[in-house]
Amino acid sequence: QVQLVESGGGLVQAGGSLRLSCAASGRTFSNYAMGWFRQAPGQEREIVAAINWNSGNIYYADSVKGRFTISRNNAKNKVTLQMNSLKPEDTAVYYCAADRSMVTVTTTPSHVDYWGKGTLVTVSS
Repeated sequence: QVQLVESGGGLVQAGGSLRLSCAASGRTFSNYAMGWFRQAPGQEREIVAAINWNSGNIYYADSVKGRFTISRNNAKNKVTLQMNSLKPEDTAVYYCAADRSMVTVTTTPSHVDYWGKGTLVTVSS
């Protein structure tokens, strides 16, 4: 089992920044690809960014490219999402996810093994 706990959400004005963190515990963190997903009210969950075990393969959704940065620290069992130039349309609950397969994280989130409970990000206009 892998336990994931997100933190760092909150209310920010458009153009501002937030840094989300996901702390992992349980199995060997470095065995897992990690992803950030989000779900806005009335919308489907969508992938935001993903990173493979050694940070050698990073994926961003087109909607966040150039604004968000995903990173991980395997020694600290943590993955972060730095979000800059936030827009009202970034408002959502953000979830951290873990799976042994980067392909699964980026293409088949319904099959991802582990999920956190989410943290709410609200961007005001």
